[in-house]
Amino acid sequence: MNFKSLSDAQLVNNYISGQESALSILINRHQQRLYGFIFSKVYDRDATEDIFQDTFVKVIKTLKKGKYNEQGKFLPWVMRIAHNLVIDYFRKNNRMPKFKNNDDFDIFSVISDGSANAEHRLVDQQILDHVRLLLEELPEDQKAVIKMRLYQDMSFKEISENTGVSINTALGRMRYGLINLRKMIEKHNISLIN
Repeated sequence: MNFKSLSDAQLVNNYISGQESALSILINRHQQRLYGFIFSKVYDRDATEDIFQDTFVKVIKTLKKGKYNEQGKFLPWVMRIAHNLVIDYFRKNNRMPKFKNNDDFDIFSVISDGSANAEHRLVDQQILDHVRLLLEELPEDQKAVIKMRLYQDMSFKEISENTGVSINTALGRMRYGLINLRKMIEKHNISLIN
């Protein structure tokens, strides 16, 4: 039996039922895409390697616990895990005080006033939360395309393959989804500028 011809969902099922080799095929199949996605966010090879490995550690734990239920949407699921780990990476690193690499100790590099930044981040987060809520009000097909494009960084070709529609249809859904989102933003009087 040629495992490489199996779909992601079949490979996941094979792995869950004890065929360890099915996971290495899945990893190899999506390695370049996932690695590129992570690197495009962190721009650091070592951090990318760590996040990549952590992603698959989480994937393995979830599969072993039998908590995977993404019906045939393996790659978007893995990308979501990687995306969350990238966010964790930035959260962890932003908390660390940044010292300048020279002999002159600069106290301002440690005690800079973060209150203005915190306020901007809070406003940005509120805007994102409002937009996320409005996104849920869109028709299912438009919502799905926007989420795949914006949150999972998928190309329209990949969206087309995942949804079973033509690239033009996927583009149209994205366009109408954004138009509807813009109308709702105006209707709810949400300012996207902080």
